Amino acid sequence: MNLLEYGFNPAMLAENGDGIAARITAVHKERYELVCEYGETFGRLKASVYYGQGMEEFPTTGDFVLIKYNNSGDSIILKTLPRKSKFERNDLKGHAADFVKTVLSQVIAANFDYVFVMASLNKDFNLKRLERYLTLAWQSGAVPVIILTKADLVEDYTPQMRAVERVAAGAGVYAVSAKTGFGLDALKDYLKPRKTVVFLSSSGVGKSSLVNALAGEEIMAVKEIREDDSRGRHTTTHRQLIMMKNGVMVIDTPGMRELGLWDADAGLREAFDDVEQFFAGCRFSDCKHQTEPGCAVKAALKSGELSQERWNSYVSLRREAKFAEDRGGYLRHKEQCTKDIAKFNKARSKYGGY
Repeated sequence: MNLLEYGFNPAMLAENGDGIAARITAVHKERYELVCEYGETFGRLKASVYYGQGMEEFPTTGDFVLIKYNNSGDSIILKTLPRKSKFERNDLKGHAADFVKTVLSQVIAANFDYVFVMASLNKDFNLKRLERYLTLAWQSGAVPVIILTKADLVEDYTPQMRAVERVAAGAGVYAVSAKTGFGLDALKDYLKPRKTVVFLSSSGVGKSSLVNALAGEEIMAVKEIREDDSRGRHTTTHRQLIMMKNGVMVIDTPGMRELGLWDADAGLREAFDDVEQFFAGCRFSDCKHQTEPGCAVKAALKSGELSQERWNSYVSLRREAKFAEDRGGYLRHKEQCTKDIAKFNKARSKYGGY
């Protein structure tokens, strides 16, 4: 098997690296499905490398790794090769009372070229959710592409299309129908051999149906959505990379809805470039865009050049990113604010409510 067909770049290898290259196609707890020059195989982590002092980064679906091949059993995974893109999920642990804070991240997909950010054109359409997903897509290091599904269910999707285009500068926006095939041809520029696509969406948007339509065969199970709220259930039970007949690879993974804004500065800059462009016009370089004089953001909000809704979305996602970066600090700040408000209300009550 030629690993180049799976997107492998020989430049990833160090000159003195041991083992042969492989790509992880599925993760089953402590056992990994792999493809390498000898074909499909299974592998396990080398304990001294991944659990010892070296603490090699744990591999995930889509990763390229070095393995010691075993033709009669599980191969041994020796090293995780550098990634060009990744999705990380936050695992935030701690207690607000004592501020025990441990912030862990888990990479759940790697080395993809495009992120298909999906939203349904039916009644589940949610622009704020789409803004969040777009931030995550830019943050990953790959190229986001917005796919508006179920175009066959609406008479006119122009309003939704325009709303998305206003918040998705730099990303292609496409309306499609997996049922009728409408709009699928427009995605061909992204669906090239050796390219990897990962899907980012909530349940019920028709991800499985779209993948099957793009593949030209049923490679993913499809479940009906509920009639009352247009929602569905995730059909994926483990992380996997699927090679389609046209040479395009798809990474399907559960848990994408739990992705957090881990180190999201880059993603926010890309997704909200239309907002952050005003920052340079503020009189003070450390402007908080609240009560400071000469604030370009406040001026843009007043003139209508920047919508209040767009600014609120930015502030909300920035706050979430700050929480992920420093949960303990965030909680301490929140507790102090609560104490200050309580102190103020107590004093106000003491002096007759003035």
